[in-house]
Amino acid sequence: MQNALRHAATSTKSPSSIKKKMPHVAVIGAGVAGLRCSDVLARSGCHVTVFEARSRIGGRVHQVESGGHLVDMGPNWIHGTQGNPIMHLAEKTRTIVMEPEEAGGAALIDSDGQRRSDAEAVELSGKVWEMVVDAFKYSDENSASIDPQRSLYEYFREQLSTKDDDGIDHENDNDKRRQDLLHEAQMWGPFVGDSVETQSLKFFFLEECIEGENVFVADTYKNILNEIGKAVTSGGDKDNNVVLKLDTEVVHFDTTSSGSTSTSSTSNPNPILLQPVPGDGDGNGNGNRVTVTTSTGETHTFDEVVITCPLGWLKRNLTRAFTPPLPTRLSQAITHINYGRLEKLYVTFPSAFWLRDSDSDSDSDSSPKNNGNGNNKNNAVSTNQNNYPLFTHYHDPKYVSHPQDEAWNQSVMSLAHMPSPHAHPTLLFYVYGACGTHMVNAVQDLEQHSEQYNQVLTTFSEPYYSRLPTYRASDPACKPSSFLMTTWQADRFAGNGSYCNFQVGLERGDEDIQVMRAAGGLTSQGLWLAGEHTAPFIALGTTTGAWWSGEGVARRICDTYALAVPEDVAVPEDGESVGLKKQLDSENPDAANLNGLAI
Repeated sequence: MQNALRHAATSTKSPSSIKKKMPHVAVIGAGVAGLRCSDVLARSGCHVTVFEARSRIGGRVHQVESGGHLVDMGPNWIHGTQGNPIMHLAEKTRTIVMEPEEAGGAALIDSDGQRRSDAEAVELSGKVWEMVVDAFKYSDENSASIDPQRSLYEYFREQLSTKDDDGIDHENDNDKRRQDLLHEAQMWGPFVGDSVETQSLKFFFLEECIEGENVFVADTYKNILNEIGKAVTSGGDKDNNVVLKLDTEVVHFDTTSSGSTSTSSTSNPNPILLQPVPGDGDGNGNGNRVTVTTSTGETHTFDEVVITCPLGWLKRNLTRAFTPPLPTRLSQAITHINYGRLEKLYVTFPSAFWLRDSDSDSDSDSSPKNNGNGNNKNNAVSTNQNNYPLFTHYHDPKYVSHPQDEAWNQSVMSLAHMPSPHAHPTLLFYVYGACGTHMVNAVQDLEQHSEQYNQVLTTFSEPYYSRLPTYRASDPACKPSSFLMTTWQADRFAGNGSYCNFQVGLERGDEDIQVMRAAGGLTSQGLWLAGEHTAPFIALGTTTGAWWSGEGVARRICDTYALAVPEDVAVPEDGESVGLKKQLDSENPDAANLNGLAI
């Protein structure tokens, strides 16, 4: 448990609170948390109805074809490989993953648009990683005393204004180097999902991760998702315990028919986990009756309801989706935790021109038959992954017109570096924060792949990709053949964003997560919350966290009805003590660490 965890609470279950019936459970949302929760409940004997507003399962785990290649619109990393159930699923489904070290480091394009030497790029990213490790440890050990308004970026600036252990006085360093380091520090924005200038230092420790490497899912999450969703899409086990209702949006939850006392009172100052009681007071388990209403006006009543809607959805529907209103402390927790703004832009080319030999005739490589992974056909000029690194860091550009108070730095990944047969000539831009919002606003009303859509994305991305090796505007190989931009911030079913993060001003972030994990005590009335925002601390904001969160709620429901859970359930009743926390090492970072994409 973290040194900074100040507000932990525990619960005990009295024998009289065990309910003696087989419950009918509604799971709202068929994302990773909802699918895992449904699977565990069904295999434990519960009757489960899954409501999904979309016409598909997966939630933010979703794949779309662009330029003839399948790409992930949502997560495309597995953070931490040791004891990680998502990594186990990748192995089970023979999903190909790649450790970024296999494809080299990062190139650095500075704010003036000039490429720095590889040695300088390595030195800058290594130094920033050291500061990240120091910040994480400082946050973990001193969270209680850190000013809530103090940002991660402010900590970096302070570190660059003091002497290091090597005796160097950074206050007197070359100002250009200091600015370079601060620009490189901004490259952590894609990991946070928002600007590091607004990332809370006090709760930076909550960004911890699982032990092991960070790996990129080279052939997408498709097979992993199919495996996670088997129980739901196949109708459950042989007793057909699961019913999936696609295209069915739930808009309201009513617990007034439950026999439990309302917890909307503010008399309990810290209602993290309220003592569960049987709904009708006699232990028969007939008291909890939660009614859900769909967007078409249909109503359905259940013994238990698990809401796996994204945090952003909860924020936007806080005051209108619940009768009676949510407990005050739960409402506060939902309001306090921020929802990130990470988007992805895929730019596909006829071939991976940035991997060509620098002395090649660029026009001779215009054939789309070159697949970008080092193999060439029909004598097209070959590409070589060793010619250019996997990642490119673009510091906040002076050569791109944008608001001066917004950082438009870009972290770009070359999918031409993927292992065969999954390599393709595509650049993946991680577009975050205010820049991400700007781009979503620019394309959300445009038809994908239309001339106007492509022009908007060309205007945005060309200043960046035109600085890659062997680029020439007249060369057909350097002209994008396809664009695809995510628009999660315009997607109300995704909560108009990406995943939870922790912003300046937050005062009790660890407790806020626990309050949401316990649904503010509403579990005693049959209402539960699950999702990446209620995950164990080591997996917040990840697919692994969503999995464990759904599994943890399923276990607690099964415990309430004295039902045995499957042997593969790892999350204990407290919903926290699972997985192995990563021990950060400033001297042995992996490539994802050095590129600001994972801790």
